[in-house]
Amino acid sequence: QVHLVESGGGLVQAGGSLKLSCAPSGRSFSSYDMGWFRQAPGTERQIVAAISWSGGRTYYADFVKGRFTISRDDAKNPVYLQMNSLKPEDTAVYYCAAAPGRSLARPLGRFEYEYAYWGQGTQVTVSS
Repeated sequence: QVHLVESGGGLVQAGGSLKLSCAPSGRSFSSYDMGWFRQAPGTERQIVAAISWSGGRTYYADFVKGRFTISRDDAKNPVYLQMNSLKPEDTAVYYCAAAPGRSLARPLGRFEYEYAYWGQGTQVTVSS
């Protein structure tokens, strides 16, 4: 069975940092584009960042540009989301997702339906 397992969430004060990890199991995701989404209570799930299967392309939502960094270790397949300068509005459940790798001619996936595999999520809470 294929799983994506997120870790690294928690409670942090505004201005602090957290690093989320996404560990796959059941299969290799080395040929998959990976994304991080988040969902706050009462809101829709939204893309935070995405990275191509090769690690050569990335995408960031405007609200995290300059603060968050997505990366992946091709040798071991985990995907990371380094979150700096956290704000209370970053409070949400963060989800890792995987989508079949696409050609350079197509942009990285930004919508839920483009991703085939999902983790269970990890809670991030930023206090003011």
